[in-house]
Amino acid sequence: MGKNRAAVRAVGVGISVALLVAGAAACSSDDKKKDPAKADAAATAQPGASSAAPAPKGPEAFTAAGYRGLKPGMAKDAGLATGALEAAPVSLLDGCTDFVYKGGPAPDQARMTAEAATEARYKDLNAKADAAAGKTPAPGGTLPPNASAKDAAAAAAGSAAAAKDSAATAKLMADATQSIVDMMVARETKEKAYLATGRVSFAAAGLRELVAPAEAKTAEGIGAGTTLEALQAAYGAKGLQPAKSGKYVFPVEGQQGWQYEFTMADGKVAGMAVVNRDLKCV
Repeated sequence: MGKNRAAVRAVGVGISVALLVAGAAACSSDDKKKDPAKADAAATAQPGASSAAPAPKGPEAFTAAGYRGLKPGMAKDAGLATGALEAAPVSLLDGCTDFVYKGGPAPDQARMTAEAATEARYKDLNAKADAAAGKTPAPGGTLPPNASAKDAAAAAAGSAAAAKDSAATAKLMADATQSIVDMMVARETKEKAYLATGRVSFAAAGLRELVAPAEAKTAEGIGAGTTLEALQAAYGAKGLQPAKSGKYVFPVEGQQGWQYEFTMADGKVAGMAVVNRDLKCV
């Protein structure tokens, strides 16, 4: 009798298990009909199912193809529309409009005012120097043997005037030359001010200079702090060479006029840019 009862219980347990399994399968089927995506997600969470996630992306590389949505040659309005730049310009020197990346420093109004004054003086003095250079000095001439005292006095006055004009012209030329030096200093000061933060410069024809922030690196891992030896190893075969400016440059393949520029300090990269200096600001 005991054996029969045990058998009955075993059969009952088996039936219960079968019913539970069938119920779970039915629920799973109903859930999948209601939300297939949820069901598939649950399936992947099961032991043995594939759970590989997409590999995380590394930092964006600084390349000639573009950076932070900004591309060489793109219009200023299109560049601002990317949201990668601060809206207020930080320099208007040479007729270009420069911006910093989002979160960069606010415009330095004192420096911008000084830039404007330097550029105005440069344009004024060089226009006057060009005009003066086109004038032919009046000849001093010689007095004939029978010249009167009046003739001699007139000749002396003429020579003095010519000498005075020459002195004024010489001073004008010197001032114009100094204004060129002042402009070069203003450009270098601007470059240094945004060497670490980076900046983007737009000419009338579009984006002409893309300066990388200090944290950026090229696809080859070159960036601020890279030694000259490593820079040469990475780009020596691509035409890297020193420029008159003291920077190291090499052309961008397939982009006429564009080149990489690396500013050096103490044998290491202090800043880098992609630029087309054939694109004039105005």
